[in-house]
Amino acid sequence: MVEKKTKIYLLFILPGCLFLAFFMLIPLFSLLFKSFLDEAGSFSLTNYFNIFGSTYFKQVFWRSIRLSLLSTFLCALLGFPTAYYISKYSKNKGVLMALAVFPMFTSPVIRSFSWMVILGKKGFVNEGLVALGIVDKPISLLYNEFSMTVGFIQLFLPLMILSLIGVMDNISDDLNLAAGSLGASRMAVFRHVVLPLSIPGLVTGSVLVFTGCLTAYTTPQLLGGTDTRVLATMIYQQAMSLGDWTQASVVAVVMIVITVTVTNVINYISRKLNPTI
Repeated sequence: MVEKKTKIYLLFILPGCLFLAFFMLIPLFSLLFKSFLDEAGSFSLTNYFNIFGSTYFKQVFWRSIRLSLLSTFLCALLGFPTAYYISKYSKNKGVLMALAVFPMFTSPVIRSFSWMVILGKKGFVNEGLVALGIVDKPISLLYNEFSMTVGFIQLFLPLMILSLIGVMDNISDDLNLAAGSLGASRMAVFRHVVLPLSIPGLVTGSVLVFTGCLTAYTTPQLLGGTDTRVLATMIYQQAMSLGDWTQASVVAVVMIVITVTVTNVINYISRKLNPTI
């Protein structure tokens, strides 16, 4: 009887496994295999040596890591108090959660063009700076790392907020009251109760935001311009503009390795901070 049920369960999951195999695993391994082939079709590490020896790639590589980490940190900094307020103090939790999630229903293209209007030299940010006398003439706020970071934060901040709210909802108010009754200040309650119990949400949100920032294409392409490349736009440049699919495969493999490595590092740090995870 048990064996029969097992066979039925396997039949249910078979379509999903086949879908993942054909549309994810096979293309992924094909990409990995192609990155290790030289021009003669032989196995070689030449492609990796060439790309890591390129000054241009190094600049793009470190810019991608820096912007992804910075955006993740800022999303955590902005998302934590927002999520805590929505979870513990808001009387209109559903409305505020809907407002937090609402930007996700707007196309990244539309959001990027909106920031181009806002941050442009004739946008209201520059007009406000000039009117307040902070600057003498409009400054360049577009097509640089600043505009890309702004776009990343708006794009992925909802993921951080939702991840934190899901964890904070499970933190009992009795724990805060118990800590306060034992003489702990509000700051001590935050440090020793709220923050440690919120680490799983921070980990989940950080992984989602970092991965999203590292792999995003539309936002850096529109807000970063041609002079501020990241790995995602470099893949498009190598494959579609230069027609070099091998180098594009190498960059894609590098992105996958970075994502897996950073995810493991974040999980390791979180386990050190909270051994119960």
